[in-house]
Amino acid sequence: MTAGQAWMKTVPGGDGALLLTVGGRWDLYGAQALMNDLDALRPPAPQTAVRLDLAAIDGLDTVGALLLARLAERLRGEGYAVEVTGVRPEHRALVDAVREADRVPSVPLPDEHPIIEMLERTGRVTVRGLKRGLELVNFLGVVTVTLARIAVNPRRLRYRSVLFHIEQTGLNALPILGLLTFLIGVVMAYQGADQLRRFGAELLVVNLLGISILRELGTLLTAIIVAGRSGSAFTAQIGTMKVNQEVDAISTLGLDPIELLVVPRVLALMVALPLLAFFADVMALLGGATMSYMTLGISFAQFIKQLQGAVGLNTFLVGVAKAPVFALVIAMVGCYEGLRVTGSAESVGRLTTRSVVEGIFLVIIMDALFSIFFSFMGV
Repeated sequence: MTAGQAWMKTVPGGDGALLLTVGGRWDLYGAQALMNDLDALRPPAPQTAVRLDLAAIDGLDTVGALLLARLAERLRGEGYAVEVTGVRPEHRALVDAVREADRVPSVPLPDEHPIIEMLERTGRVTVRGLKRGLELVNFLGVVTVTLARIAVNPRRLRYRSVLFHIEQTGLNALPILGLLTFLIGVVMAYQGADQLRRFGAELLVVNLLGISILRELGTLLTAIIVAGRSGSAFTAQIGTMKVNQEVDAISTLGLDPIELLVVPRVLALMVALPLLAFFADVMALLGGATMSYMTLGISFAQFIKQLQGAVGLNTFLVGVAKAPVFALVIAMVGCYEGLRVTGSAESVGRLTTRSVVEGIFLVIIMDALFSIFFSFMGV
């Protein structure tokens, strides 16, 4: 054995007691090598007592004292009379303290009723959600104050940054948005025609497409796609800057991170999303018109004429009017979660996922509130 290494030696005694001598350094690093030997220790059959000699121990810490104390308690539990001898004066206080602490029985946790546990979890989640909602409202207030300050002094606005984010969130999103909304228009026209054919009212599929797409689905689907694409990008970009301590550097230089990072993204998305919603409406109606022509024989001219009679300008305006509000919600959530990132890549991924979920959730909530409001106003 190496110098200072914990060791253990057993010698059968003539008086019916097994002499167990331990030595070396019984600490966190030395004693862990003997844990399996301690668990496997069984005195020979003739012995009815064990004498534990600690005189050869050179060093002892809490881990070593706990191993020896539990060895003695285990042997006592198996019916052996255990006597601890040779404890050095400098080790006695630690051995006594560990022995007393190890004897303190653990208090079993009371069994909770499943309904009580469910109510507790529900309450905890509710309180956490309310706290997160208050933090978002507070962040909205900070962004609003910053926007008001920029409105008073427009030279503070970084126009180049706004144009860059309009390109990233708007122009670059056109291909995927156009493809998805075109296919959604195809699906809606096919499913609607399949149902209306039973009543001989295939032409009313144009009414179905016009009202549902222009009033609700066009803007809503655009906001959901943008939340998954641009909202997550905002969180990842700002979160990476937080990890690299670039946001701290901006504050150190006396600049406002809200004005520099958040406001350009909010304004850019509030400009881009209504335009994207209009593009999505056009592509969805184009997909519906294409499917109507292929399955029902409705020409494009007939489709447009029926569409003009089915929907008015108010239907289009109701849908597009919601786009800036959705954009504000998506940009605010994405930037807020990005600023909450801590110094790890895992935090970036976790909060990026959370920003997408929260953004889509709040968009749907806002859409429901708009529907109730427009219904109450008779629009």
